[in-house]
Formats: sequence, structure tokens, C-alpha cells
Amino acid sequence: MIKPRFRRWLRAYGYLVGELFTSIISMGMFMVSALLIPLFLFSGGWLIAPRAVAGLRWWAALARRRTFSYTAAPVTESYAPIPNNPSFEERLRLVFSRSTGRDLLWLVAHGLGMPIVALLCIGFPFGALNSLLIPTYWYLLPVDQPVVSLYPVTSWGGAWWMLLIGAGYAVISWWLIPGAAAGLAWVQGKMLSLPASSYLAERVTALTASRAAALDAHSAELKRIERDLHDGAQNRLVGVVMMLGLAERTLEKSPDDALPHVRRAQQAATEALAGLRTAVHDIHPPILEELGLEGALSALTGRSAIPCNLMVSDLHRVPAALESASYFIVAEALTNANKYSSATRMSVVVKRDPSADRLLISVEDNGHGGAVERPGGGLAGIRRRAAAFEGVLDFQSPANGPTTVKVELPCGL
Repeated sequence: MIKPRFRRWLRAYGYLVGELFTSIISMGMFMVSALLIPLFLFSGGWLIAPRAVAGLRWWAALARRRTFSYTAAPVTESYAPIPNNPSFEERLRLVFSRSTGRDLLWLVAHGLGMPIVALLCIGFPFGALNSLLIPTYWYLLPVDQPVVSLYPVTSWGGAWWMLLIGAGYAVISWWLIPGAAAGLAWVQGKMLSLPASSYLAERVTALTASRAAALDAHSAELKRIERDLHDGAQNRLVGVVMMLGLAERTLEKSPDDALPHVRRAQQAATEALAGLRTAVHDIHPPILEELGLEGALSALTGRSAIPCNLMVSDLHRVPAALESASYFIVAEALTNANKYSSATRMSVVVKRDPSADRLLISVEDNGHGGAVERPGGGLAGIRRRAAAFEGVLDFQSPANGPTTVKVELPCGL
């Protein structure tokens, strides 16, 4: 009974010590933020607003992970994505959004309040230890500089009372440390979590947007399939019908000359069948069912004209719809790079983040860069597929490269 409670006590004490050090960093970040506010208002500080908000989100996300690690209670978060090249209005919305205000309020409380509470709690065990040791050294100090702990110790009677005071400190520490750690973790979790009403509203908004994106992606996919069938298999089947008609007329007049027409019709039918198989493959590749996403991506990158390095970690199996979307996202990114990048090497990284239950996809090439997202283009298709699953696309392609396509897809479907 004592050992488990002592382990819990040590864990709580470690949490408080960790929060003390991180709160000092929060205090520094708050001071920097206070200095940046005049820049935002009166100069070109808006240029660094996205980076400042991204840094604040990252720091708040670390606090959520620490709180979750200690309490095992999930801390919900929901952020609107930061645009790659935000306009002035988008920067305004980003800085004055409710999520940024919530994170700033937590930063102030964490940087100013947490050090005081954590230091007070952390100091109690040291106070208990010091009080218990006072009888062993009080008499060694000069008379005019006695030990002071609640009161000056100038006699053996006062020193022995310190044992009782030390025991009191120890009892207080035994109960205070776990309670304070749990209370601070609860407060921090509440400050960093979305309110239930806001969370539901944001979920409704996100689901509405993802539904619209899914419908757009579905419509675009149907148009692509229709175009592929019309330009491929349908044209070949029309050719088969014409060739068979020509063979029929030739057979009636000159049976010996009909065989070449039948063979050409057979060849056209074979090509039409291959086109149909390709169209079906592009709807849902059978290799996903046979080998899973990792095997399918290995085969996909192996067919790339540009040498491609594939790294997959902690993937396991994900929902079938997500596997299909991930496969086509990587396929589209590889196709774009092979067509336009002039790259000599590529890398594809696919991994699962268990803490956030998200699938992370990254495709990078060393090409000349300068790629832009165009309506109806490959990158727009990737964004559509990601948005259909409430995913996020981060696209970077500076001049002279490299070009990086990063997609985050939630796995908890």
C-alpha cells in the first residue's frame, strides 16, 4: 500500500518540478509576447504573426501532452490551419481568434501563477528535512546567528520541537503534493481544452466543411472516371464494334479476307479490357487489400521514374477509406514530381502519431521548386482528398527547392 502511494507521490512531485521549469519558459514567452504586441500594432510585426501563433500553439500542445500524460484525461484542441501566405485579414483573424486568446490566457496563468504554487509545494519536503536535521547542527552556529525555521532555535528545547514541526511538514507534504499536482493539472487541462459548446460548434463546422470537401472529391472522382472511360475504354469498344461490322461485311463478300479484321477487333477488345482494369484499379487499387498501405506504397514508389526512398513507421492498419486516400495522395504527389520537378531524388515518409492518432504523410523532392497550387491541379486534388477526412495540407515549394508536401489525416474514424 505504501509503495504505490509513494510512487504516486514521486510522480506528482516530478510533475510539479517539470511544470516549474516549463513555467519559467512560459514567463519568458509572455514577456516576449508583451514586447511584440506594440510591433503588431504600429509596425511590420504582422509579418511574424503566423510564426508567433504557430510557436504558441506548439508550446500549448506540449502542455496538453504533459497534462494528458499525468492525468490520462484527453485535452481537446481544435485549430484552424495557418495559411501558407496569409493576407493581412487572415493574419488579423489568426491573432485575434478565440483559440489564440485561450492559449495566451493559459500562457499568462502558467508563466505567472504556476511558479509560485509549484515552488511552494516543492519546498515543503525540503522544509521537513531541514526541520528534522536542525537538532544535529543548531549548536554549531554562532549565538548571534541562530537557525531560523518558524522561530529562532537557541536551545535544545527549541531544537527538539523542530522534530515535531518537521513531522508536520512531512504530513502536509504527503497530502499536499499529489493534491496540488492533480489540481494544477485539472486547471491547466480546463484552460487548454475547448469548452463543450465551442467544441461542438467547431465540430459541426468542421464536419460541414469535410462533407462539402468529400462531395467535391467524390464529384471530381466521378468526372475523372467518366473521362477515363470515355477517352479510353469507350473509344476502344466503339472501334471493336466498327471492326466487327467491317469483318461481318467482309465475311459475306470474301471470307478469306475477314480474319485480319477479326484480329484487329480482338486486339482493340484486349486494349479496352486493359483500360477498364486500369479504371477499376484507380477507384480502389487491389494491392491495398492484398498488401496493405505499406506494401502498396512500396510498389508505388518502386515504379517512380525518380529514385524514391520510402520510410514507413508505426503504421499498422488504418481504415480502408483512409488507406485509399493516403495511397492516392502519395500517387498524385509522385506524379507531379515526375512531371514537373526535374528532381533527381525523392523521399516519402508515412508514419502514425499515436499521441494525436493522426497519419502523417510527407513527400519531398530536390527539384527546382517554384510549384504553385492551381484550381483543378494535382495539389488541389490532394487538398480535396485531405479535407474530406478533416485533414490538413501543408505545401512548401520555394524557388530552387526543395518541394515538400505534408498531409495530416486523423486516424480515429
